[in-house]
Amino acid sequence: MSGDQDRKFFDIFMLVLGILVGVAVGVYGLAHVISDRTQTEFVQSDPAYQKRIEDRIKPVGRVAIAGKDNSGLSIAGPRMAVAEAPEAAPAAAAADMSGEQAYNSACAACHAAGVAGAPKLGDAGAWAPRIEQGMDTLASHAINGFQGSAGYMPAKGGRPDLSDEAVRNAVQYMVDASR
Repeated sequence: MSGDQDRKFFDIFMLVLGILVGVAVGVYGLAHVISDRTQTEFVQSDPAYQKRIEDRIKPVGRVAIAGKDNSGLSIAGPRMAVAEAPEAAPAAAAADMSGEQAYNSACAACHAAGVAGAPKLGDAGAWAPRIEQGMDTLASHAINGFQGSAGYMPAKGGRPDLSDEAVRNAVQYMVDASR
């Protein structure tokens, strides 16, 4: 008789367990349907919620094109501010720039304020590990662009019209001012 009683207990136990699982799945489904209707109707249609989503997914920067009207490019996102593009200078004048002139025309947009991880002009602590890499490495990063752990250095500071020599002059100017 013990085997029959065990079998009966097991059958009843499995029935109760099946009913409990069925009730749990039903409650989950009902909660899911109610939350979908509530979420869509009251939360996602809220203008404040929509604005937070737009703020999260808006671009962090825009490309400024030399020689074009870039007046609409003043964005100040949470991660990066983009300065308006400097006016395009003739290629001949760009080749003859001194370090200070090249710095003021291309580099100051980021290095004056420390935008996107750029070391500020005159900040010896931020410049010291970079200076240790040597002038050739610094010039190469400035001319060709560089993605480092602190941020991004665009090629020629975003001024493709600058000559390599003008960029080297600007790097030397910043290094001399930051020792």
